[in-house]
Amino acid sequence: MTELFEITFKDKDGALPSGFWSAVDTWITKPHVVNKRLCGAKQDESRDVGADEVVQTVSRLTNCDIQDDVVSFLDTDLHEPDQRWSVGCRTIIPKVNPYGTDVQKDIIVKDFYRQRVTFLPVIEKDEKHILQNSNIYQFQLQPLSNDDWLLSLHALRPEDWEADGVAYPKLPWMSRELLPKLVRWATESRSSDFKSTLSLISVEKYSVLYQQLKDKYKEIVKVWPEVTDPEKFVFEDVAIATYLLVLWEEERTKHGLIAKQSFVDLGCGNGLLVHILNNEGHRGKGIDVRRRKIWDMYGPQTHLEEAAITPSDDFLFPHTDWLIGNHSDELTPWIPVISARSSYFCRYFVLPCCFFDFFGKYQRRQCKKSQYKEYIDFISVVSTECGFNTEEDCLRIPSTKRVCLIGQSRSYPATAEQTAEERRAGYINSRQYNSSVQSSSDGPHLENKDPGRQEDTEIQSSWGDCFHPRERIETVRNCATLPREMVDAVVLHVANTLLGLTKEEVWTEHERVRDTWNTGGSLSLKEVAELLDQTTLLTFKNECGGLQTLLKNNHQVFRVEGGRVYIRDWRVQVRRRAIRADAKQKPLLMGARKTRPCWFYAHHPQGCPLLTEMCAFAHGPSDLRPSTPPHKKLQN
Repeated sequence: MTELFEITFKDKDGALPSGFWSAVDTWITKPHVVNKRLCGAKQDESRDVGADEVVQTVSRLTNCDIQDDVVSFLDTDLHEPDQRWSVGCRTIIPKVNPYGTDVQKDIIVKDFYRQRVTFLPVIEKDEKHILQNSNIYQFQLQPLSNDDWLLSLHALRPEDWEADGVAYPKLPWMSRELLPKLVRWATESRSSDFKSTLSLISVEKYSVLYQQLKDKYKEIVKVWPEVTDPEKFVFEDVAIATYLLVLWEEERTKHGLIAKQSFVDLGCGNGLLVHILNNEGHRGKGIDVRRRKIWDMYGPQTHLEEAAITPSDDFLFPHTDWLIGNHSDELTPWIPVISARSSYFCRYFVLPCCFFDFFGKYQRRQCKKSQYKEYIDFISVVSTECGFNTEEDCLRIPSTKRVCLIGQSRSYPATAEQTAEERRAGYINSRQYNSSVQSSSDGPHLENKDPGRQEDTEIQSSWGDCFHPRERIETVRNCATLPREMVDAVVLHVANTLLGLTKEEVWTEHERVRDTWNTGGSLSLKEVAELLDQTTLLTFKNECGGLQTLLKNNHQVFRVEGGRVYIRDWRVQVRRRAIRADAKQKPLLMGARKTRPCWFYAHHPQGCPLLTEMCAFAHGPSDLRPSTPPHKKLQN
């Protein structure tokens, strides 16, 4: 046995040794969080054994005799027979399978007494098991003194290590990437409010199907006509479609169904999810209040409708198997309701994003949870009140809002539908009543009324009489449509004020260069607002984000951090790039076309601090280039 790498670290919060085993379990069950070439792992049930049973159990799992050096590596002889060990197995699932029909597994042996875990790689080939002696490795945790601990990586035969970069990474990678991750996982509090990703479906099926769909639909990225990022939105919808297709396949298997499920996507947006599901054989359609440019590219086999969806009897789908809400905004809380009222057998999938209640923006009730967690819990309550057995899962998509809720079955028999409907209606009415009380400017006349009594209030309704669907033409409110003259005047006024602050303030700010180029001081957002007249402030207030959004939009001039505004010093970015530069990183101006003039060149008393060739913005009209190169225009 050879000790290859080790890390000494402190455990100030007393998380060890239990934190070590928590970190090990993360590596066992979710290796993809550090090894990006894996999709995950499927863990078989482990069993507790005594020291005298370890070798026999490993031999049984591998279906082969264990060599003496492996037995020595496990080192069970020094243990008392009754000391606890654990032996289990996991199947490694790569993102792209380079192994053909071979299956990569690990036999995992945990030595709780000495805080050691050993991984014995096994290849299943033609129903035979081959133990990869060359790739056996082990982690061990040891206490030192005070709060100091040592985590070490050992290998049985490091000189024979056979790395393939997928299931078996290189040993230096395990030292550089995996070992520090285990230390961090072991010593920090990593409790999460949400479940692990893909907890309701087969990770193996998901991995295989995702790669197939990704290859099948990757060409859409090249012709994406929307203003959104094609890489993010295309592959995110591919991932959501993959999840639904696996979920539905497993549902058909469970219930012995042959026909593929039908669906309606409410608030379908760009329609790509509908396009993929239609192409994969599922009958269904998408509905959205606004038609998108990309809709015309899908062809007649993709069924998309432009309509304003209002929760009512006009938007029930009694012959549809599943309703989908993928970032459905104001429709999100209504989707379990519409599903429940469409038919007893209608199911739903919803992926909440923006926070909406039944009749407007969702108002936070408590602050112990994150706003996102509180909203997920609210939609879960809606689902439960609608009579669903609600399930929660976490998707693998490039988004911070990736928790989905699923209603596949009801908590009541079909014969109790009338009672369930009364409960649904009462819950919706109570939410409508509470929303009215909160939003009413002269609300005292409502405060003593009972929302459960029809005669006490006029807002009773089992549907969304107060629901307002979004406008067909979306109003842009991100300060981008404000008059250019107004924006330029505000930018100049704020910048000159910052530049006029004393030098003593300048030197206290971090990342400043002590030289003759004036980097100015800083102001809080409140102080910046006080520089402007009321008319201008009211104009900004009507925009999303207000004054802060305007300042961030002008990031060439300003840096907004921690509620304070600074003049941006582009030399800092240049220095950071130089420090972080490596073979894979492009130079700062690689491909930059200088489509915008440099504000500092035109307005700063000392000009731009960067040389012309180093600045990403144009120093004068002769340095300015057209914004859209002819070869980049979308070809019809």
